[in-house]
Amino acid sequence: MKVRTTFAIGLAALALTSCSSKAVSSQDGTGADGVKTGKGVTKDKITLGALTDLTGVYATLGKSITQAQQLYFEQLNAAGGVCGRKVDLLVRDHGYDVQKGVSAYSEVQPKVAGITQLIGSPVLGAVLPNLERDKLLVIPAAWPSSVLKEKYVQVVGSTYEIEVINGIDFLVRKKGLAKGAKVGHVYFEGEYGESALKGAKHAAAAAGLTIVEQRIKPTDTDMTSQVSALKAAGVKAIVLSAGPKQAASLAGVAAASGLDVPIVSNNPGFAPQLLGTAAGPALQKNFYLVNGLQASSSNVPGIKALVAAYGKKYPGQTIDNGVSFGYVSAKVFGEALKDACKAKDLTREGILAAHRTHAAFDSDGIAPKLDFSQVGKIGTLESFVQKPDAKAAGGLTTVEGPFTAEAAKTFTVG
Repeated sequence: MKVRTTFAIGLAALALTSCSSKAVSSQDGTGADGVKTGKGVTKDKITLGALTDLTGVYATLGKSITQAQQLYFEQLNAAGGVCGRKVDLLVRDHGYDVQKGVSAYSEVQPKVAGITQLIGSPVLGAVLPNLERDKLLVIPAAWPSSVLKEKYVQVVGSTYEIEVINGIDFLVRKKGLAKGAKVGHVYFEGEYGESALKGAKHAAAAAGLTIVEQRIKPTDTDMTSQVSALKAAGVKAIVLSAGPKQAASLAGVAAASGLDVPIVSNNPGFAPQLLGTAAGPALQKNFYLVNGLQASSSNVPGIKALVAAYGKKYPGQTIDNGVSFGYVSAKVFGEALKDACKAKDLTREGILAAHRTHAAFDSDGIAPKLDFSQVGKIGTLESFVQKPDAKAAGGLTTVEGPFTAEAAKTFTVG
């Protein structure tokens, strides 16, 4: 994801620190039902926050995640809610702007018991210093390993590194990538791309491959020069760690230039809307997505139920990976709330403690089993490989998975 400068993030974090200083515990209490409560919890309502992007570069993703989370909480409320309380989602759009994200956090923080989505590594970086003080559990719509050590941040799924490692393993096993081959890696500058590059180098070392790097900015949408450089280098495959626009350009330009090699992208490098563009045929021929979620076209029970419910609530709207991620991350909070209710502790600390008891979180097959019990540990090493298909729900079909590369098992976070 797009990353602003460290200086800008530092200023944003400083501004946030100076404008919010009330202690979380000041509003804690015990209700008539014997349940301890804190910020975001009243006798009849639990409020959770969503800091999303509905108008910026990830607006499509933000819309899908938010709508899926609203769907989940409507279902939860229809089933009786949690501890006799309805769960409400307080949504704020920051447009992928750090300063707006900081302002949104400052506004919602006193009002919520947790944050079910926070889109954007830059925004997460800006509010990160405040999470421990605020004791606020946050699920980012980002997957960098650097935040695994953060007590109040929960990465749902694997990390960018693991996705790339599994992707290169797929290329070796299924696409004939031989020892000594060169693999191009086109990646965003910043945390997203740099994290993915670590995974690529780890996988390449294990398989005897050479990585040919092409570092780009999120504003770079024409991949002509990158394709030319990779073709001249003689690469036999390409790894992409960028956005959907870059994926479309890369696949289209490679096809036009005669560079007929497989392209593997880690999440979030694909959007089904791309299949309606001129790059659609090239994507369907040579492009693969490594993802931590089942394709919407799969037959697992959780996906089938989600696709049906989402289609009923939002008829005619695209069901992409954001829908699956949004629903699963909402369920992560929902199950934590249920267990916190059983423990009669709906404070922020109680919700976090309940969340950390989930060592094999089950999403009905939408994602692999996820381990949230240990801070600093990757929740899963498993990935799916998916291929674009214009006829499939969500534009993807599953090629393989879930699976774990041997090299993923030896990767060390650090």
